[in-house]
Amino acid sequence: IPYIGQTLVEWAWGGFSVDNPTLTRFFALHFLLPFMIAGLTLIHLTFLHETGSNNPLGIMSDCDKIPFHPYFSLKDVLGFIIMFLFLLTLALFSPNLLGDPENFTPANPLVTPPHIKPEWYFLFAYAILRSIPNKLGGVLALAASVLVLFLVPLLHKSKQRSMTFRPLSQLLFWTLVANLFILTWVGSQPVEHPFIIIGQLASLTYFTILLILFPITGTLENKMLNY
Repeated sequence: IPYIGQTLVEWAWGGFSVDNPTLTRFFALHFLLPFMIAGLTLIHLTFLHETGSNNPLGIMSDCDKIPFHPYFSLKDVLGFIIMFLFLLTLALFSPNLLGDPENFTPANPLVTPPHIKPEWYFLFAYAILRSIPNKLGGVLALAASVLVLFLVPLLHKSKQRSMTFRPLSQLLFWTLVANLFILTWVGSQPVEHPFIIIGQLASLTYFTILLILFPITGTLENKMLNY
């Protein structure tokens, strides 16, 4: 980051290099982050309880509302129990099922692994990061891939919130899902031809769908409603 990059790095490190203050700060961040997420979840549930949620038909359903408790509260508890049992089974019986096999390779400070990559759930972002050869450009593209999601509600042009009666938007949605799978696959591959060009095209497609095609499709669907 120009001008303030070095200052930010030293502030995050707590010094001029990675040391004990760095580990302490990141340990505290990992400890506090789940509580922050839990707080945001409660805020989300509060707004959901006050204003209601969308439905598959995308129409108002004030007359068909039912009490939040016990119907939805028991449903949420059941979903939480099922998810917790799945995670508990995974942690107790197969803790290494989703791990990277390279984690079992003995550490050797004299040899660097030829292909270092993040965990699978970060691979799509890693593919966008390395799609631009310039280091600063890659970081900006990575940040933009997340920040662009905040623009999606502002760029929503359709008169319908639901996709039930919007076939063009459904096609774009599944195209975006397929593109994310391609980015995830490219992120796990070495930085060489043809994965470089595939990653660049997939990254361009990601931004094009969210910033250009979704708003245009919403406008076209509004015109289709008038006929």
